[in-house]
Amino acid sequence: MAKILIVDDEPDIRALIRRYAQREGYDTAEASDGLEAVMMCQNENFDVIIMDAMMPELDGFSACKKIRKEKDIPVIMLSARGEEYDKLFDFETGADDYVVKPFSPRELMARIKVVMNRHGKATTDNIKVGSIKIDTLGRVVYIDDKRTELTAKEYDLLLYLVKISVSYLQENR
Repeated sequence: MAKILIVDDEPDIRALIRRYAQREGYDTAEASDGLEAVMMCQNENFDVIIMDAMMPELDGFSACKKIRKEKDIPVIMLSARGEEYDKLFDFETGADDYVVKPFSPRELMARIKVVMNRHGKATTDNIKVGSIKIDTLGRVVYIDDKRTELTAKEYDLLLYLVKISVSYLQENR
């Protein structure tokens, strides 16, 4: 399972990203500022970092530079500033992608997959339980190898229930 570090000084933003990331099957960790993110990256391995540009203690630009000196972890920068200058500055500091706030969480999840694929950190996008196979990248469900049409809500509910079941079974072995 891929692990994402979510770095933002706003708890609500971290919670929103965490919910969507976990729904997509990612393991998550959180930091409230750049300094905490740098320390976490020294002790843990992450597959991608979602980092706010403007934070107390150590801003996202500086944190990205420090992390990149030690590890090659893809970074998607979040910022309320969407001017061309701001985006170019982020790319110069080592960011792999740039997302302007407010943002679509679904778009952010798609960008995570693209950045991870680009860095060779793609994870399996299939979950198989019994005769049910879920392609999480394509949001497609197969039962007995036959494609099953589901509404978006039905798909989300099935995926959620399958992930809870798998976690429960793994914890109680």
